[in-house]
Amino acid sequence: MTASARLAELGIALPEVVAPVAAYLPAVQTGNLVFTAGQLPMVEGKLPLAGKVGGEVSADDAKKLARQCALNALAAVDALVGIDSVVRVVKVVGFVASAPGFGGQPAVVNGASELFGEVFGEAGRHARSAVGVSELPLDAPVEVEAIFEVG
Repeated sequence: MTASARLAELGIALPEVVAPVAAYLPAVQTGNLVFTAGQLPMVEGKLPLAGKVGGEVSADDAKKLARQCALNALAAVDALVGIDSVVRVVKVVGFVASAPGFGGQPAVVNGASELFGEVFGEAGRHARSAVGVSELPLDAPVEVEAIFEVG
């Protein structure tokens, strides 16, 4: 099953590509790899929640935001090379703006990882880093970047 067919089966429509907030491209291809820029959980041009995870933002809400980041990454890939050209998800890096003492970054970034698994099946399994940080752009709680193999 193609990725676009799987998205349709899941009832997921890819959002518009998020406009860069600085001097970069949403995604770049080199050889058979596509690297996405860090994707914030923007929805229709707006950040739905702001603040630190484990503080103003719950871990459950942050996991949903990480899923949105992953959708935004898929939109960037689709605009560049077409979602059906993805062969596998290679690497995911998730940044979680963390309140002092919050250590649940892996569970938050699972929001992105689980979406990639739903869409790509076994090819959605990937290497990953989940990193706690003090601040993210626009006071976003989560940011996700990914590397995809395309063919």
